Amino acid sequence: MSERDMRVARLHGAGDVRLHTEPRPAATGGDRLVEVTAVGVCGSDLHWFTEGGIGDAVLARPLVLGHEMAGVVRGGPDDGRRVAVDPAVPCGVCEPCRDGYGNLCPDVVFAGHGSCDGGLRQFLTWPAHRLHPLPDSLSDDDGALLEPLGVALHALDLARPRMAATVAVVGCGPIGLLLLQLARRHGATRLLAAEPLPHRMAVAESLGAEPAAGAGVADVVFEVSGSEAAVDTALRLAKPGARVVLVGIPDGDRTSFSAGLARRKGLTLVLARRMGEVYPRAIDLAARGLVDLAPLVSDVFGLGEAATALKTAAARTGLKVVIHPQR
Repeated sequence: MSERDMRVARLHGAGDVRLHTEPRPAATGGDRLVEVTAVGVCGSDLHWFTEGGIGDAVLARPLVLGHEMAGVVRGGPDDGRRVAVDPAVPCGVCEPCRDGYGNLCPDVVFAGHGSCDGGLRQFLTWPAHRLHPLPDSLSDDDGALLEPLGVALHALDLARPRMAATVAVVGCGPIGLLLLQLARRHGATRLLAAEPLPHRMAVAESLGAEPAAGAGVADVVFEVSGSEAAVDTALRLAKPGARVVLVGIPDGDRTSFSAGLARRKGLTLVLARRMGEVYPRAIDLAARGLVDLAPLVSDVFGLGEAATALKTAAARTGLKVVIHPQR
């Protein structure tokens, strides 16, 4: 492989990830060349990997997955700067963008989704204004986890919990565990967790959560699994008048629940879509030590092990799987 080439992992179909050698991209205009150092595997990546699509988006060509990214700028005015990569590039001119809802932009370009290649490659080019400098106190893996932290922070914003609230989290993967940390920092005095996997439940308890039991006990509930069973649990835990934030992405693009239960309780159901412009806040929280990202990383792989990394993440035997493309 020449110095002008790079290694790339592409998804060719459900469960079919292949390693390629391709030319390195060249930065033009307002873009920067980024040497990718860490990529987290997200639940949405697993939908692509196991189903060949997510929601109404299907694989149309071999796609590079990965949208939780950190790296180092190579060349140009920011040469050598360590950065976290915001994977979303809204158009900036549509009505949702003008109203401050760039995460709802119908023309958003999102890394590792649709026709836009993501981070499972050694180099990418990305708009400079979507690159956020990483403080020295944060590692590259921390930088990759800022994206799930941003999702959790956006979900918390949507929930609008009051001080001294009881907050329940259903599904204690990385985003659910981050929500527990954020809720406690936001003033929740009681944390509840529902999680079928013992090792994840143990981490939730180490963060101060109690096993969720009973019904109608939580002021705010976050559903972070995507399964119908998790949605049912979230509705059961919610007090009358509570807010339930659906963060998880369901298999098959369908969610159903007991309308009678939700109606009798007068619940407000809120659906979370990625995140707003929260990267600066997420970086500040992590840099000040107000959330702890490092313990969430359970497995690290090289780019050549991308298929194994995705299978490991799908097995849910740990927490966050991270891939180092330069390894």
